[in-house]
Amino acid sequence: MRTKFILLIVLLVALFGADVVVGSTGLLWPFGAGRDDVAWRILFDFRLPKATAAWLVGSALAVSGLLMQTVFRNPLAGPYVLGVSSGASLGVALFLLGAPVLGGLGVARDLGTAVAAWGGAVAVLVVVMAVSARIKDIMAVLILGMMFGSGAAALVDVLQYFSSDSALKGFVIWSMGSLGGLSHVQLLILALCVGGGMLLAVLSVKPLNLLLLGDGYARSMGVSIRRVRTVIFLATSLLAGGVTAFCGPIGFVGIAVPHLARMCFRRADHRILLPASMLIGADLVLLCDLLSQLPGTDLILPINTLTALVGIPVVVAVVVDNKRGRMM
Repeated sequence: MRTKFILLIVLLVALFGADVVVGSTGLLWPFGAGRDDVAWRILFDFRLPKATAAWLVGSALAVSGLLMQTVFRNPLAGPYVLGVSSGASLGVALFLLGAPVLGGLGVARDLGTAVAAWGGAVAVLVVVMAVSARIKDIMAVLILGMMFGSGAAALVDVLQYFSSDSALKGFVIWSMGSLGGLSHVQLLILALCVGGGMLLAVLSVKPLNLLLLGDGYARSMGVSIRRVRTVIFLATSLLAGGVTAFCGPIGFVGIAVPHLARMCFRRADHRILLPASMLIGADLVLLCDLLSQLPGTDLILPINTLTALVGIPVVVAVVVDNKRGRMM
């Protein structure tokens, strides 16, 4: 087991370094006598923030997916199952499509998009948490979260129908997901969100292990189900909501990575699965970011395209195994 963790860490360092170096513009190392100011700017203003964002996004989505799969005891649950993504999309749609004048300004557009996405995600989550406080059945909470998400998506469709072409293009680009373009301040805020969510997840490891044996057993061991749900929902909001706010909705990572962690370590213990999911998620998104850069061109494929190509086979395998009566 220790060897597997060491290999994942080595792979993470290698992929991070490769993601920093590889790009449309070749980099000369910007230190020493031959320091190149342009290379320095490319490295510290673009490459390092993008690679760091990939690391944070992969870890955050993987851990939030693991939390949701455990709480709902559903192998196909993901970080956006509570409607977080749809709420974020509604917030951005209201900003870019409902207020196209603000959406067209450079700095205000970037900051406003992030704030709108975060506000929409938190608004939906607050509603879900308020409902879950009155409902004991966790599957009912799951269904309600999906309904709230569907309602938000319907409102987004209405805004898209009445929006201008330029505003619609901006929204569609955001919905494809992107790891680039984050300022140092935005990256710091994202890191704080992810750090806070990870801390809550780590503090919930013991209750999560007890929840695997059922709510009744967890209650008999002194676990407050309502408090655990609240903490985990808050952690998901910080992790998935923060990622969606700054990088757009990035799919399949949260669903696929926890299963890859279970396949790799053959354990159900969250003391193992939590760090494993963090490492595998970061490795996966860094790899997808590397593959998204077309060699010899300035073109970069949307990150969602690559995560879908990697994640869909894993989800299909999970469905097939469940039909056979097994769980990955």
